[in-house]
Amino acid sequence: MTAPADADAGLLEPVPGNVGVSQPVPLGGSPQPHVPVSTEETENLRGQHAGFASRFIAFIVDCAVSIGVFMLVLGAASFAASVLTGSSIHWSRANTWVVVAFFAWEFFYYAYFWTASGKTPGMVLLGVQVVGQDGSRVGTRRGLVRTVAFPLSFLLLGLGFLGILLGRDRRALHDVIADTAVVYCWDAREARLRSLAREGNGRQP
Repeated sequence: MTAPADADAGLLEPVPGNVGVSQPVPLGGSPQPHVPVSTEETENLRGQHAGFASRFIAFIVDCAVSIGVFMLVLGAASFAASVLTGSSIHWSRANTWVVVAFFAWEFFYYAYFWTASGKTPGMVLLGVQVVGQDGSRVGTRRGLVRTVAFPLSFLLLGLGFLGILLGRDRRALHDVIADTAVVYCWDAREARLRSLAREGNGRQP
C-alpha cells in the first residue's frame, strides 16, 4: 500500500541557491528568505571591468566627436553672423568666451551621456558603460560627480588613471570619487540575465 502523495510534504528538497549553496525548501511550500548576494555574485552582476585600451580609445572617439560638433557650431554661428552683418567672424582660442563655451560644452557632453545612459558615443562604439560600483544604474548624482571629478585625473599628471592599470576593479580617481565603475556592456547584461535566471529557479517550488 503506497503512502498518500501529500505524505512527503514535510520532506525537504534542495534547490539552487546563491554561491552554489543548496537551500532546503519544503515540497509545495514557499522558498526560504533570499540570501544576500555575495561579493563574488556582485562582481558577476557588474560584469567584466573595462581595460585601459578600451577606455582610452573611447575617450579619443569622444574627443573627436565633441570637438567636431563644437567646431561645426562655431562655423554655423560665423556663417549666420556673416549673412546677417555682412562681415565674417573668425574664432580663435584667444577669445575668452570661446574657451568658456568650449569647457561648458565638454561638461554638458559628458554629464548628459553619463547621467542619461552611462554611455557616451565613444563608449557605445567600444561596448563599455559607466555603472555604479554596485552594478546599478549610474544615475544623475553619480554622473554629475564623475563629470566634475573627471579633470582631476588629468590635473594630477595623469596619475589619476593608474587605478585602471593597477587596481583590481580598474577604477580611475574619478570613479573612486563618484563610486562608479566601467564595465563591458555585453558582460554586464549577460550577468544580469544569469542572475535573474538563478533567482527564478530559486523561487520554483
